[in-house]
Amino acid sequence: MNKLLLMIMFVLMSYASEIFIAASANTAYAMPEIIKKFNQKYPDVKVNVILASSGKLTAQIIHGAEYDVFMAANMKYPEFLYKQGIAKTKPKVYAKGAIALFSVKNINLKDFKNALLKAKSVAIANPKTAPYGRAAVEAVKNAGIYPNVREKFVFAETVSAVIPYTLNSADVGIVAKSSLFSPKMNKYKNFADVPENLYKPINQGIVIFNNKNETVKFYNFIFSEDAKEIFKKYGYIEK
Repeated sequence: MNKLLLMIMFVLMSYASEIFIAASANTAYAMPEIIKKFNQKYPDVKVNVILASSGKLTAQIIHGAEYDVFMAANMKYPEFLYKQGIAKTKPKVYAKGAIALFSVKNINLKDFKNALLKAKSVAIANPKTAPYGRAAVEAVKNAGIYPNVREKFVFAETVSAVIPYTLNSADVGIVAKSSLFSPKMNKYKNFADVPENLYKPINQGIVIFNNKNETVKFYNFIFSEDAKEIFKKYGYIEK
């Protein structure tokens, strides 16, 4: 009987140490390493990550989704949640995202304008819900080629979904630079940074929705040197 009670207590304690992270799709490649490093320090905390566009995650949160932490792809959505009194902390920038061109076709991506003008199709994240999609549109507009390129756009639901679009059909994809650091992308070599002067820095914001011990631990870890090194490793710009 004592053994059974101990087993039940162990299960209950395990669930008590569970947290749910709503994370922008661009973090998909860095997040496994973030969690691994976090669990080396806090092995008793189970971290569940739900990936989607920041806009969709915000809609879920507004309609009652019980997340503990929200790691957005910009500051707009967390600021809205904070002003509505839903988020418990003022939004803080945890990383700065960058965009890049990627293609499996024989297209010279070093010249941003010519690459997009020559492409027959350009995959980007949906700019209505994905900050990386908005950054892609902004870069195209600031390059002065939007009227020539807008009809070529193929919209993916999230920035992480731009990769399979580009692998399977689109000539060029405007992707999160972080996605190029995925081990699965090692065999592909045709990519180039989008000039940073063509779009505003993608300040990625984080908020929390409760003061649970596990929530606070994860939030603080995101600003640790360990986490900063991981974000840097995956192509994020240093803050």
